[in-house]
Amino acid sequence: MMIQLPKYYIVEASALPEVFLKVAQAKWLLETGEVGTVNEAAKATGISRSAFYKYRDAISPFQNLMAGRILTFHFILRDVTGLLSSILSIFAQFGANILTIHQTIPTNGCAAVTISAETIAVEQGAEELLRTLSHMEGVLKAEILAG
Repeated sequence: MMIQLPKYYIVEASALPEVFLKVAQAKWLLETGEVGTVNEAAKATGISRSAFYKYRDAISPFQNLMAGRILTFHFILRDVTGLLSSILSIFAQFGANILTIHQTIPTNGCAAVTISAETIAVEQGAEELLRTLSHMEGVLKAEILAG
């Protein structure tokens, strides 16, 4: 018999059943110390303790799954002087350690850039890093390819 490894998916929170969101909120309340017991967390979020225990290991925020990992970011950038340097500065501000950078030669005013980074020291989370990078002027596309 082969061991069935768990499969993971990235799903937008709005597509999840409400119980998963409430379990995630209850876990957060416990982790931050806002409540001291599972009973208090369940009561505060409007779920049963059994629902909490049933789903607690099945849901984690995206940034928690990515903490301490090597992530590969993919960008489509305008061919603008200093843009890549600015992007690398953002990685540094977040505490990410750049491991590799690969950039294609710009065509039609755009270049593809792939950056692999160790994110163990990124306190705000990989989601916030990606959001910050994607809102930079000249960044046409920003996504995490692998972790």
